[in-house]
Amino acid sequence: MKTLKPSFEVVEPSFGSSFYYSKYVENENNKAHVWHYHPEIEMVFVNGGSGKRQIGSHVSYYTDGDLILVGSNLPHCGFTDNNTGNKNETVIQFKADFLGQQFLELQENKFLRDLFIKAKGGIAFGEKTKKAVGVHIEAIEDQQPFEKLVTLLSVLKTLDGSNDLTILNASGFAMEMQIQDNDRINMIFNHVKDHFQEQINLEDVAEMSAMTVPSFCRYFKKITKKTFTRFVNEYRVVHASKLLAEKHISITAISLESGFNNFSHFNKIFHEFTGKSASEYRNELKSIIK
Repeated sequence: MKTLKPSFEVVEPSFGSSFYYSKYVENENNKAHVWHYHPEIEMVFVNGGSGKRQIGSHVSYYTDGDLILVGSNLPHCGFTDNNTGNKNETVIQFKADFLGQQFLELQENKFLRDLFIKAKGGIAFGEKTKKAVGVHIEAIEDQQPFEKLVTLLSVLKTLDGSNDLTILNASGFAMEMQIQDNDRINMIFNHVKDHFQEQINLEDVAEMSAMTVPSFCRYFKKITKKTFTRFVNEYRVVHASKLLAEKHISITAISLESGFNNFSHFNKIFHEFTGKSASEYRNELKSIIK
């Protein structure tokens, strides 16, 4: 069986800056589909559009843009693709101590330490916060170096004070992971990402991870706070949600394209995760997007 190695991303600060900044237009971020991780904290602002976000063991579908903060070494991918429909995507990456450890330890900067701890599980911010900081995140592109830094710190301060947020992964997800765990989890996540439309054999995944099936099940549950079966079903449901919004095809076809061979099983699992039927979800999503 071919196994996919995780992608470790090397991040270099932008020229003349202590952090990396890039804006992608018309979905040019070709790294978006690859599971990867890096020691740098990552902020992603997607201006408009809808798509799939995959951070740690969390998979979900967003509408009307996205603003997320991803902690150090937390595996992630997704955000934008050719069907997202966003204006642009802005990515900012920096190490927790990018201004020096002493700066981080100043009492005035306690908010940074608190925010970075919360980001270990991945944070998604809501509409109010997106509107408050989105324009400032995009403005960094045309600012002078010192002004860029001040704007970034101001944005981080606003994010720390926000109560308009969701922690995406269960408490302890990132903190329990070592680098070797990241490699293994990335390999597993990549396998699910590339094969979720097919039957995924638990024995094969355990063998890929060099574990027995019981050991693998315990390991995956410890790291992700959910069973492997639940993770795969969640991934398939989110993909189905994406298709319901983006493709004008039958719900039966969507269930098959999302990896469900049994339509009644798809209906049951979809309702279990979303609290509504696929047709109800599609109709509600149409009204939101309009």
